[in-house]
Amino acid sequence: MAKAERHDVPKLPEDSVLNLEDYLSMQRAIGEETRYRILAELLREGEMSAKELAEALEIPANKLHYHLDELEAVGLVSNRLEKERGADGLYSYYVATSLGKAVMTQGISELIREEHEILTRYS
Repeated sequence: MAKAERHDVPKLPEDSVLNLEDYLSMQRAIGEETRYRILAELLREGEMSAKELAEALEIPANKLHYHLDELEAVGLVSNRLEKERGADGLYSYYVATSLGKAVMTQGISELIREEHEILTRYS
């Protein structure tokens, strides 16, 4: 019987900002279809309001906000508030973070390798 192919999983950097559970939480977050679709839409379209996202994905606003909160909690999406010109209130925009982009295009091992490179580059 042939040996299973060995994949080298990098160890977290000693001064890592994130721990393994953080990385796994990100992976679990996009394992849910609605959150995956939200993050994919943000990566495709860039910054969007909750209303724009709800319309584009045909998701009810209450369901959308629940999933946006989950994505924001693990650092895959950020929410930017901005005062609209001529308006009294704030306008909220959502955008995929660099971690959001990375988790969609790379696996956890690649994210850890990337953190090593970033820490080395800026140390």
